[in-house]
Amino acid sequence: MKLYNYWRSSTSYRTRIALNLKGLAYEYVPINLLKNEQDDPAFLKLNPSGGVPALVLDNGVALTQSLAIMDYLEQTHPTPPLLPRDPLARVRVLRIAYAVATDMHQFANLPVLNYVGEKLGDAAKNEWVQYWFPPNLAAIEAILNDGHTGRFCHGDAPSWADICLIPQLFTARRFNVDLTPYPGIARIEQAALAHPAFAAAHPEKQPDAPG
Repeated sequence: MKLYNYWRSSTSYRTRIALNLKGLAYEYVPINLLKNEQDDPAFLKLNPSGGVPALVLDNGVALTQSLAIMDYLEQTHPTPPLLPRDPLARVRVLRIAYAVATDMHQFANLPVLNYVGEKLGDAAKNEWVQYWFPPNLAAIEAILNDGHTGRFCHGDAPSWADICLIPQLFTARRFNVDLTPYPGIARIEQAALAHPAFAAAHPEKQPDAPG
């Protein structure tokens, strides 16, 4: 498999974690978003939306959208499971995952930040993210206080919730979001970053990360 991704992209980061947790090897293909390599015609054939990540399977099929890729991996490589079988437990995990992927991620997406920078100046980017992230982090913190949290977001094994949350915290720190009001999130982040699958996926350890 080939994973076309960018070192600092949170969606790429998610996908790397999922692949690592499943124990799947892949070839790392960097796509530099700052140099607009996502607009190259060859890449657009893989992903017409021009986004990362794109996972190209050994048979040549290209998968895009991080959650769709994660779903494919869950279906084709069910061990270890990253989604609970129990319906209520599964919904709880997905609540956290979607809170990140649909409610938070959009505010720090590169095209959105570029637009904010063009209209309001680069200094406004931090303020933008600092305004939009805290309500969503507070909502996740509340879910984590419902009695079903263990070492990770749901119990003692990583799930989609952790896979989505940890990369977004990396983004939060990039824009100086204050994370001190969220001790439950901080504890889970500490546990996740100590896990080999998360550690290996960290942006700063990727081959295209600045030296």
